[in-house]
Amino acid sequence: MPNTQKLPVTSLKLNVDLDGFDFPDPPLCPPNILGQARARSALEFGIAMPQSGYHVFVMGEPGMGRLTMINQQLDKVAATLPTPASYAYAHNFENPREPIAIALPAEYGQLFGKDIEKLLDGLLEIFPVAFESPAYQQKKTAIERQFNQNYQQAIDSVDKKARAMSIALFREDDNITFAPIHGNKTLNEKQFSQLPEAEREMFHCQVEELEDFLSEVLLEMPLWRRQVLEKIKQLDNDTIKQELQPLFIELHDKYLAIDDVISYLSALEQQLYTTICDELMPTRTSDSLSHAAKRARLFEQFAPNILVDHSQDSGAPVVYQAHPTYQNLFGRIEYASEQGMWVTHYQRICKGSLHKANGGYLILDAEKLLEYPFVWDALKRALKSGTIDIESPYSEMGISTMTLRPELIPLNVKIILVGSGDIYYLLEELDNEFNEMFKVLADFDYEIPITPESMQHFAILANKHAADSGVKLLTKAAIASLMEHSCRLAENQHRFSAHINDSLELIGEASLFAKQAASGQLERIHIEQALAAREYRNGGLSQRILEDMLDGTILIDTHGEAIGKINGLTVLTIGGSSFGAPARITTTVYPGSRGIVDIEREAELGEAIHSKGVMILTGYLGHFYAQQFPLAISASIAIEQSYSAIDGDSASLAELCCLISALTRIPIKQAFAVTGSINQYGEVQAIGGVNEKIEGFFRLCQMRGLTGEQAVIIPAVNKRNLMLKQDVIDAVAQGLFTVYTVNSVDETLELLTGHLAGEADAEGNYPENSINFKAISRLKEISEMAGDDEHKEEGC
Repeated sequence: MPNTQKLPVTSLKLNVDLDGFDFPDPPLCPPNILGQARARSALEFGIAMPQSGYHVFVMGEPGMGRLTMINQQLDKVAATLPTPASYAYAHNFENPREPIAIALPAEYGQLFGKDIEKLLDGLLEIFPVAFESPAYQQKKTAIERQFNQNYQQAIDSVDKKARAMSIALFREDDNITFAPIHGNKTLNEKQFSQLPEAEREMFHCQVEELEDFLSEVLLEMPLWRRQVLEKIKQLDNDTIKQELQPLFIELHDKYLAIDDVISYLSALEQQLYTTICDELMPTRTSDSLSHAAKRARLFEQFAPNILVDHSQDSGAPVVYQAHPTYQNLFGRIEYASEQGMWVTHYQRICKGSLHKANGGYLILDAEKLLEYPFVWDALKRALKSGTIDIESPYSEMGISTMTLRPELIPLNVKIILVGSGDIYYLLEELDNEFNEMFKVLADFDYEIPITPESMQHFAILANKHAADSGVKLLTKAAIASLMEHSCRLAENQHRFSAHINDSLELIGEASLFAKQAASGQLERIHIEQALAAREYRNGGLSQRILEDMLDGTILIDTHGEAIGKINGLTVLTIGGSSFGAPARITTTVYPGSRGIVDIEREAELGEAIHSKGVMILTGYLGHFYAQQFPLAISASIAIEQSYSAIDGDSASLAELCCLISALTRIPIKQAFAVTGSINQYGEVQAIGGVNEKIEGFFRLCQMRGLTGEQAVIIPAVNKRNLMLKQDVIDAVAQGLFTVYTVNSVDETLELLTGHLAGEADAEGNYPENSINFKAISRLKEISEMAGDDEHKEEGC
């Protein structure tokens, strides 16, 4: 057994030594994340590019500090940029269904709204009092007096003519009647009926003549009335103008440089003439309304809806929208039920994140953005058109849900999407416009090289996190323990995991144990206790599987030898935790030409990569053993007592060794467990989860009793990935457990069987009684048997 393959204790884990490192105090350390120079450079470039299409996709996994880096970069840049315009929606007096948008300098947002409110409050103070003033009443009385004089002159002329005919004229309100006069006395109806018929007929004729004359003299009365009304209206307008001008002159002077406001004030001034005449005149029915009701009505009609106000802001806005629904992103129009009908108003227009971030930066979660209907396509339309359209997302489906069409607001925003690599490549594949709009990719590294700078930076982050969380100060040993844990997460002795938050979260958990121990500092022991507690909390399933192995429910041998049986190593991931467990792999070989049957694939439990690994076995057998005769074999491979989907090719080395064992009838030591993938040339390739796999088999051996014979075999290339737990390292140091590394199938076979694998000579022949010699002999025998069967069939 070659000792060169046995790993020493020093290779099983990186032991971080921080002696000689001096760390600054946490308050002096600027907030930052670990490493990610490439992503930071790309982000800085994307933020600085003013051209359209240079939106940014920040690609990485949660916990890498994506949002931290984004906010740090944006806060630094946004503070140097001008504050964007505030926006308001106001009533469109020409078309109420299309409210107008008013752009205001940043500091004028709420100020403009308050100025209009002040104007409206001033109207309520002035009107209708202005129409009750003595000056107004005198002018109005003079206008009405002229009408009354004209009317009286007309009636007097009719009365004069009537008296000449001995007829009396009576006026009652607007009604005029005639009565005969006899003996200087006006006759009543009874007296009139006693007159001779001729006199009565003459009276009727005279009355008809007087009525015609009355109609003639009052022919211009409608004209007089119109003239009176026009003069009164002009008087009202003059009065309104006289009172309004001082109010509007101040506003015009204040907002002279803002075109949108000047246009709105002009339209508002014209509309107020009508509103005051209709609602604030003394004789209007609105007099029955309270002052508060009148104020509410005016505010509803004329007060602007301040949609976005930057009066208290400095620099460009930076907005993070955690739930990018259509309404949260683009805004919405609210409705109210009135008398069984849904009604709305420009005051019910609500802003979205695009309005808040307009002129700045908007950060969105890419996965959530794609979860909500209509949002992705609407966002692309907004970015291409450069406008924000508040509309119903269902309008394109023929469902009408709104009665307003607010004026479009110009959009100038930098979108920063945050998402995983899967989301990025999915968008890149399925949306041909994606790369045109998101030209900048800020790709976060999954691992950070260990250098003196990164170690110091890690320590700074750890101490700062402790200070920010109000926990105890970390010792160097505790920081070293955190670094080792980060290396374990990265599965690399030379790199930290970029998921820095996973390590920092341990600080808070460890502080509980430090508090319980009344320790003034966080020590290494407290970090280790936190890790052990976390493993215990999440270890229910792994413990049950281990117990099933111990009581024989799951068949795994850790001693003896067996033909066609081998211990493979697997990793099970449940939720946020993962653990390793051994699995028995069995192989049977028999004459025939069916090939190697993957039972997992036949049962539809094997995923694509696992099936690929099994197929490679045929290529290996053909390359090494079947160069001088056809490869004819029937074999079945199964991972026993597996009842769920299996993926990955890390079992292919164990499966091949198990297959060769069954083929050559050479037993395999059951005290060994194997993991590794292979290629068709027998080279052993890297696998993942190596620490969990080793520890899973170690726990079983430990519970059954370590004998010094138990060992695991891993690919040599995975040596740098080892960050084993201390109990495994202690067992190796005591000679109770062994970790071997291999580069080839032959090395693995020699370890598992204790037999020589054998090397081919120049003619391709292997030494007699070697494993490879026996494999070729057995395959040749099966091939000849298959050939004899074919000849027999042809003879029949």
